[in-house]
Amino acid sequence: MKYSEFERIMSAARMSRYVLACGGNTKKAMTLYRLNLRLSQELFTLISCFEVAFRNAIDSHYTRQLSPDWLLDAVLPGGIFDTPTCRRTANVIRTGHTRISAHYTHAKLVAEMDFGLWRYLFAQPQFRAGGQTLLRIFPARPKSTPAIQYNHTYVFNELANINAIRNRIAHHEPICFQATRPLVDSTPVRQQYALILYLFGWMVIDEGALLYGLDHLPDVCQKLDSL
Repeated sequence: MKYSEFERIMSAARMSRYVLACGGNTKKAMTLYRLNLRLSQELFTLISCFEVAFRNAIDSHYTRQLSPDWLLDAVLPGGIFDTPTCRRTANVIRTGHTRISAHYTHAKLVAEMDFGLWRYLFAQPQFRAGGQTLLRIFPARPKSTPAIQYNHTYVFNELANINAIRNRIAHHEPICFQATRPLVDSTPVRQQYALILYLFGWMVIDEGALLYGLDHLPDVCQKLDSL
């Protein structure tokens, strides 16, 4: 496809960053755009696996600690999230329940919740409301040091990075550039990839076995860096 047609379909505004990063070489810009799509596909696959494993670990923990219907119970009158400090979390759960109310099951409600909901269970109000036990889903979590406290706030902040790049992919934004400049750089993606593997380790999940046949991200990063 000629670049003029590619740009007409994708828009000049969207392609301008790629063209600039490629020094005005439009053919190379199209190659970079396609590589960004591959990179997004690869990373989103890994994030999806992590998200499901992460939410299932939380669900299993609170099912044991609270009740088999803990998520819905949490927003009923007197529930753990039925408080002013957890109002937004409660509203997200109630909205999800409304969407599936005619066919409600706990498993369906769990599936309705987005990554942000699970992340916010490590925010201070929600973590405290849940009994301050949720770090138990990470049995291999490192011991805290004076320099780094591996507590719920650390987890909350690290998950924000995964959530941010997940949302960029979901909204078709590029992930192949440096954060503030139109320079091709796989470093941000490699950092989130390493974080996902790190957190799998905390959950004592064999990420190599889980992601067998799915994880091609380092190869795509290498192609990006050599473009």
